[in-house]
Amino acid sequence: MKPIEEGKIPRIFVLGDLMLDHYIIGGTSRISPEAPVPVVTVDEETYTLGGALNVVNNLASLGAKVFAGGVLGNDKAGKHILNELSNLKVDTSSIQTEEDRITIEKCRIMASNQQILRYDKEKIMPPQPAAIEAILGFLQKNITELDMIILSDYNKGTLTEDLSRKIISLANKHGIKVLVDPKGNDYSKYAGAFLITPNKKETHEITGIPLENNQDLLEAGKLLKKKLNLQKVVMTLGNKGMALYDADLEVYPTVAREVYDVTGAGDTVIAALGYALSIGMEIGEACKFANSAAAVVVGKVGCATANHTEIAAFYNSTGLEHFSEKIVNQQKIKSIVDHIRSDGKKIVFTNGCFDVLHAGHVIYLQKARQLGDVLIVGLNSDASVTQLKGEGRPVNQLKDRSYVLAGLTSIDYIVSFEEETPYELIKMIKPDILVKGGDYKGKEVVGSDISGEVVLIDFVEGKSSSAILEKMKDL
Repeated sequence: MKPIEEGKIPRIFVLGDLMLDHYIIGGTSRISPEAPVPVVTVDEETYTLGGALNVVNNLASLGAKVFAGGVLGNDKAGKHILNELSNLKVDTSSIQTEEDRITIEKCRIMASNQQILRYDKEKIMPPQPAAIEAILGFLQKNITELDMIILSDYNKGTLTEDLSRKIISLANKHGIKVLVDPKGNDYSKYAGAFLITPNKKETHEITGIPLENNQDLLEAGKLLKKKLNLQKVVMTLGNKGMALYDADLEVYPTVAREVYDVTGAGDTVIAALGYALSIGMEIGEACKFANSAAAVVVGKVGCATANHTEIAAFYNSTGLEHFSEKIVNQQKIKSIVDHIRSDGKKIVFTNGCFDVLHAGHVIYLQKARQLGDVLIVGLNSDASVTQLKGEGRPVNQLKDRSYVLAGLTSIDYIVSFEEETPYELIKMIKPDILVKGGDYKGKEVVGSDISGEVVLIDFVEGKSSSAILEKMKDL
């Protein structure tokens, strides 16, 4: 697998149909005397980013730097969207406001967790020439600073054939990948993109192939790739997962445990693919990452997002651990910790060399994990291990030690540190619980002044890396 670039924050431009999702939530227990319809007693009203903005929201949740492009009306919904994007720290300099445009708003009325009615406010129309010129101008000026472009087409007029072709041509000229979530009955405007993500119904309609088995998926993927001059085709298959056509077909079954609402799952897929590819994942690993992200959001109601903690939980619970997703640097762990805290979860931290992993380590880490919701392990760098243990150590290099630890389901994240002690790392994480070995009884524990609580866990008697290495000398 291509190594993931350490510390990289992807810079991704998303262009498409910008929408606001409005939810009216309540209960119903009677039928209206005026007409045979249920009467909903409203308990709550919420607004969330929809359409292409759901892609933006998912990317922001994953920690990307996002640039949003499109057109809005100069109305209440448009102003609400811009305010929400500002809160997400999304760059909105290429979003254009048009006086005669109605910002697209979808209102869903929910009663007892069921959608009973939806009404839309919209006027399908292409952007005005001035808006198109401004969007292209932004891209021409900033294209070299981007890692990825995502076109999120909801067939509401923003992605005209001319605009789509010009963006793909510009991106290809600069070696920037374009990912497309397509709509409509003519995909020719997406020709030359790196990848498209049609769902099963869309794939059938555009290719005429019934998609009843893997052979059908293979033929459909091959047809789309050749006809549109694509590098890859990812077909989302609902509860069947997704299928990747590259040189051959690979199917990734769904990992969702519960499905409450599939709204926006396709947005999550393309956002996760864009994020994963931008940080250097190969396409197969990116599909697994996106599949788990989709599994997270279908377990929530409405247009939802998935963060790294939730995605990692799916890897850990399904045996689909993506080791690189657990191994993070100090810049990334700060972002991850912020997400964990916003979810109200308890963070446990421990550290060590873990040079020669043995049963004592495994039991120690299992006990540590049981103390909270998320276990972060600080791992001594190779130089740090040598400083502590002397010449000849570590036996296993940092990368190898990291991957071995990542295989343990008790561990959520591994982050290395260069110093002799992890004090600066602990200061950054501020764990709720700091765990050390029982040999620290009566001693000062580094970081105890920062963490909420210090817990000492006794080592398993007779189990140590040093003892194993001594024994090996006699063999």
